[in-house]
Amino acid sequence: MHRITGKAGGDSLIEMSPTDSFSDDMNGYDQRASSRTGSQGPSVSPPDVCVETCESLNTSLVCLDSSDLSDCIQYRSQPSEQISALFGLSRKRSLFLKYRSRIDKQQQSKDSVFFRDGVRRIDFVLSYVDDKDDERKQEKRRVYESNLVKVGLELETEDKSESEDGKTYFVKIHASWEVLATYANVLKIKVPFKVADTQDNSREIPMNWLSTPFRLPKDIMHPEPDYFTAPFNKEKSDFFLIEDKDTFFPPSTRNRIVYYILSRCSYIREECGDADKKGIKRLLNNGTYTSAFPLHDSRYWTKSKDANCESERYTLYKHWARFLCFFKEQPLDLVRKYYGEKIGIYFAWLGFYTEMLLFAAVVGTLCFIYGFLTYDNNEWSKEICSEQIGGNIVMCPLCDKKCGFWKLNTTCNSSWQSHLFDNVATVFFAIFMGIWVTLFLEFWKRRQARLEYEWDLFDFEEEQQQLQLRPEYETKCNDRKLNPITKEPEWVLDRTVTDIAGKLCLCWVTVMFWISLIIACIIGVIAYRLAVYAAFASIMKDSPTNKLEVVGPYITPQLATSVTASCINFVIIMILNLMYEKVAIWITDMEIPKTHVEYENKLTVKMFLFQFVNYYSSCFYVAFFKGKFVGYPGDYAYMFGKWSKLRNEECDPGGCLIELTTQLVIVMTGKQVWGNIQEALLPWLMNWWGSRKARKHPESLYSRWEQDHDLQGFGQLGLFDEYLEMVIQFGFITLFVASFPLAPLLALINNVIEVRVDAWKLTTQFRRPVAAKAHSIGAWQEILNGIAVFSVVTNAFIVAFTSDMIPRLVYMYAYQPDGEMNMKGYINNSLSVFNISAIPPENSPENGENPSWFNDSITTCRYRDYRYPPGHEKQYSHTMQFWHILAAKLAFIIIMEHVVFMVKYFVAWLIPDVPADVRARIKRERYLVQKNLHDYEVEKLKIQLSQQGAAGSLRVDSLSALRSQSMRFDSSVSSDHNLTCEVATFV
Repeated sequence: MHRITGKAGGDSLIEMSPTDSFSDDMNGYDQRASSRTGSQGPSVSPPDVCVETCESLNTSLVCLDSSDLSDCIQYRSQPSEQISALFGLSRKRSLFLKYRSRIDKQQQSKDSVFFRDGVRRIDFVLSYVDDKDDERKQEKRRVYESNLVKVGLELETEDKSESEDGKTYFVKIHASWEVLATYANVLKIKVPFKVADTQDNSREIPMNWLSTPFRLPKDIMHPEPDYFTAPFNKEKSDFFLIEDKDTFFPPSTRNRIVYYILSRCSYIREECGDADKKGIKRLLNNGTYTSAFPLHDSRYWTKSKDANCESERYTLYKHWARFLCFFKEQPLDLVRKYYGEKIGIYFAWLGFYTEMLLFAAVVGTLCFIYGFLTYDNNEWSKEICSEQIGGNIVMCPLCDKKCGFWKLNTTCNSSWQSHLFDNVATVFFAIFMGIWVTLFLEFWKRRQARLEYEWDLFDFEEEQQQLQLRPEYETKCNDRKLNPITKEPEWVLDRTVTDIAGKLCLCWVTVMFWISLIIACIIGVIAYRLAVYAAFASIMKDSPTNKLEVVGPYITPQLATSVTASCINFVIIMILNLMYEKVAIWITDMEIPKTHVEYENKLTVKMFLFQFVNYYSSCFYVAFFKGKFVGYPGDYAYMFGKWSKLRNEECDPGGCLIELTTQLVIVMTGKQVWGNIQEALLPWLMNWWGSRKARKHPESLYSRWEQDHDLQGFGQLGLFDEYLEMVIQFGFITLFVASFPLAPLLALINNVIEVRVDAWKLTTQFRRPVAAKAHSIGAWQEILNGIAVFSVVTNAFIVAFTSDMIPRLVYMYAYQPDGEMNMKGYINNSLSVFNISAIPPENSPENGENPSWFNDSITTCRYRDYRYPPGHEKQYSHTMQFWHILAAKLAFIIIMEHVVFMVKYFVAWLIPDVPADVRARIKRERYLVQKNLHDYEVEKLKIQLSQQGAAGSLRVDSLSALRSQSMRFDSSVSSDHNLTCEVATFV
């Protein structure tokens, strides 16, 4: 018999016979199951429990439950050799788990965030599958874990026999107070030193009781009191409000510190001297470890049974991550406390963006309702639908050979639909959105400034640049240079100009290649539209769908072409997204950015440039190119020349705006639906499948680290995808909003769902991310500013060139034949005449393509343009009305841009980026840090004097030092008289 030992405080194992194949899986337990701790940790060595035989184990189990007595007698009567003969490997493992679960009923639950001693908290977990054939990985793990112990971390390993799959080892890591204090000092982590004595009156809103249904309890919204904070100093630890060293640093700060150590610890011996071989990220990439993650503090649907566990995950799920809470405010302080500032800033921005969308959605809906209410006043649509006017106007073929002549009244329905979005309210809404986007960005800056103060981030930028270097950069450093600010030597990456230029050239050539690939795909989609339109026109001429009473009139070749092309374009967008993301990460890694912020900014620029072209190019084509370069019958323009036979598309007589609306709805809605499915459904299915076996075991057996291990990993770029998704949506509702006033409403509905979906998946489907600091949304702020400026231009051009608003106004004010302010006769005025006999044979319809009503008595056809009729001395050249309309369009663009830009910059100047009360509180906190540190040093000197007795010379020196320090403090305070007065006034 093999003797397999465990700890009485945690694991008790049964013995297996040497003939059992399962014993091979357990041989290593006596070497690994015991706790491995660093020298600085407390020594915990509970007595070993040794189980000699199955019979002795069965005897000890009789007292557990009388209902198990029959089982005990049965197993006592059978020796272990018979059990081995009767049952296979899976049955023996089930028996093992059954016995272990019975023993664990009287011992500590596995669903815990503490070591086996129940005292030391698990700050991080590493997992790996032991590959006996790969000695290099074993050596790396051994050296790496040894180095972790040397820097003060305490480790405890769970043997693979204790895991659900019987293959995975778990290394639990605890950081002692000494380690936490040392690295908190290095990272300049801010901690409280005094309870705040200022009140935040900015949230006192009149009639605040109306918002009560949307509020959360105060203990949820503000889980901690408001403190004044200062960077931690280990040598002055008694200056800070330390009540309990075990809970002074919250779990998010603890796992951030531990990850900082893991990212910089070497996994090779010192004598090898290879500085590049360090960091948990490399060990994860090469398969030495399978995962590394901090633990959630409880199950999300129930509180932890351990009284020392905060169960903040359960609180977040109950009050934040459930969809039924969609109308409630977000507990941002609790999100920040649990997940860190970076994730907290994202949800704060997303929530604020959603709130601001409410105003845009209301105004956009009112504009849509205006179009609906003025439906019957649409004179030009009445003329199109009229049998006397539209029924007597014969239009020229829309394509070569396969398209016949057609009557204008066949576009009656699309004309009515176009009026819903193409009306006077569209101009107002375009101007409104130009102002709205400025208000959104300016008010977000104020909200962000308040969060920076409340979350101790207002001095974070310099700290980020100096201390948060990427491990990948540090390992490549090969030279030391003097820092011009600190005047201290620091490691830098010595790169030649040729090396830098070469990498930049390669990176941007790659980006431009992929952007060119997108443009090529869009050209392919356009070619599809041109080629397929003729086919649809020929097929649908006698299609049974034309006889359907309700939908028949809406199913036209134009609609079929537009919808299918939009769907194909959407599929291409999704495929290119998946491919390019990996390329963007690769070329950004190749640049070796210095800091995490720099890395994310570089990646953000590359990804957004690609996504901008990928998502918006099709909308730009419909808005600004379709129908603009068509030519006229007898001299049509072709995409690749006449040899291609791909004639450029024409706009419907009602305008191209309705097609732009269709394109926008399909791409925008499709992206949002697909994004939610990808974000929520796929992780849920993967987690459900991965944990299907473990769910059959008792809760006490399914350990906290195994539960989190079975969840999906929240990657380093997890938030990047979330920001990108929202910024792309922001582009849709600003760049093309003049074509679809309901876009903000769709975005609002999506974002209400998005907030809860993101919260739900982060809380229930993903491992706990490593906490990270961020004082803003980073490069996305500048991208949003760029989109805001560009949106003014695009909407002005949409109203001028895509909409028919300007031609109608020019007609009404200058070309109405009766001199009345109405639109009678507009349709006839906007269509030019062409002699059918002059149409070249290559453009004429084939036999059988013309409708039955067409005969030789019809000698002319109409087309959409402003050209002189046949027989005129300037036949088929542009009329003066065309140039008047063009001048009016350009004048409108200039006027609209200047008006909106003037209002935008005036509003931006009027609204300060930082609220006055926040600015005063920041100054007061800096003042108090200086004052309290001075008082602390004074008290320290007094204590030293009292302890050292009446040594005269020492007393004189100390008093001199005290007097000198007091004078320095007085001079530093008096040197900023304005600051002191302002703080005094504020207090």
